[in-house]
Amino acid sequence: MRSVLTFLFIGIALSGLGHAETRVPHSPAEISLSFAPVVERAAPAVVNIYARRVVAARRSPFQDDPFFGPLFRDFGQAQPRLQNSLGSGVILSSDGVVVSNYHVVGEARDIRVVLNDRREFAADILLSDEESDLAILRLRDAEGLPTLNLRNSDDLAVGELVLAIGNPFGVGQTVTSGIVSGLARSGTATGSARGYFIQTDAAINPGNSGGALVDINGHLVGINTSILTRSGGSNGIGFAIPSNLVERFVSLAVAGATEFERPWAGIGGQAVTADLAETLGMAVPEGFLVSVVHPASPFANADIAVGDVILALDDVPVSAPQDMIFRLSVAGTYGEVTARVLRDGQMREITVRLTAPPDDPPSDPVTLPDRVALAGLTVANINPRILADWDLPLEAEGVVVLATGPYVGRVGLRPGDVIFAINGAEIRTTADVTRAASARVRSWNVDVLRNGRRLRLRFRA
Repeated sequence: MRSVLTFLFIGIALSGLGHAETRVPHSPAEISLSFAPVVERAAPAVVNIYARRVVAARRSPFQDDPFFGPLFRDFGQAQPRLQNSLGSGVILSSDGVVVSNYHVVGEARDIRVVLNDRREFAADILLSDEESDLAILRLRDAEGLPTLNLRNSDDLAVGELVLAIGNPFGVGQTVTSGIVSGLARSGTATGSARGYFIQTDAAINPGNSGGALVDINGHLVGINTSILTRSGGSNGIGFAIPSNLVERFVSLAVAGATEFERPWAGIGGQAVTADLAETLGMAVPEGFLVSVVHPASPFANADIAVGDVILALDDVPVSAPQDMIFRLSVAGTYGEVTARVLRDGQMREITVRLTAPPDDPPSDPVTLPDRVALAGLTVANINPRILADWDLPLEAEGVVVLATGPYVGRVGLRPGDVIFAINGAEIRTTADVTRAASARVRSWNVDVLRNGRRLRLRFRA
């Protein structure tokens, strides 16, 4: 009897399945079983981007040879070549403001944006920055477009469900799912960006660049930018630029900014290791140990000194230089951050008023005239602006090479070299360079600092 009842129950259940109603889930519990509502909400705001740029390329007979190719990389005369790129983007305003990656559209001459509904628009770059690998576009004659809302990326937690939406390999709009597998990743991306990323295992492949990383509510949490791979395909480690930095870029672009200027920190240091924590009397290794402070730094003006440990900025923990750069970039030039600082075992809160790197004392760029041995060399006095623009050590002093001109580069000088002596004479200002270069001698010794190394360049005029 029991077996008969079981059979009848199964039969009734199966017959019920045949007439079950199919509907889109609405509650969070139902959404966890299907991403369809999220995709329906987010996908229309993700676009395909086709960009064309002119690049200088050399054609070498050895370019495909694994051994001789690198040796003859600069062989032959550079010829202009048209390069096409494919990527994705996200619409953030109904009148056509779109965010994408710099490596997708940077320096492009012609940009076409194709929406999910197949409408096409020409686009112009409002603001782009190679270091952040972000670009903000404006679609021409666009209105009433679908958009995505930004979510505070600082609220993300490892383990959250996310979707990556883009156009991988040009096959058409594709959605992949995964989780946030890491936060505050730095120095690991392979694109143009050098900074601070959300890590996800949602599949990201070539063509996904500039696409959306969204949460289960369809809110934008990041812009997909790169993958970590040995084969060229997704291995489950992808990186996205956090939405908080995207928001900063968009606000500047809409306000008319044509260049992204980062606040200047003017401090250097390192993450606190276990050994340092023991030396400093800290229970656990955390924070950023300050080892150098430039006198003109906004942190110096806020009384932060060498030996201090910065634990957090605006209540968000920091430990690496990339963390600092990201937090300051989000706060913006002339904004404020609150630093939680450990000094001599005591915790304190310090407000830091951010600034751009000052061009003081004046850099006074000088190009040497044709009648001297270093003709065409352009140099400038080192100040905070030069330190930031050329990524020089904060301790650097004296004169930096801005350009070598048509002749000086042949003797080994490079842009970014810090000149500290010419023929034994100490160089501290551009006037010293002009004076030393006017000497009537045949043999020359130029002492420079390059990538932390001291070099002596010898040549005959």
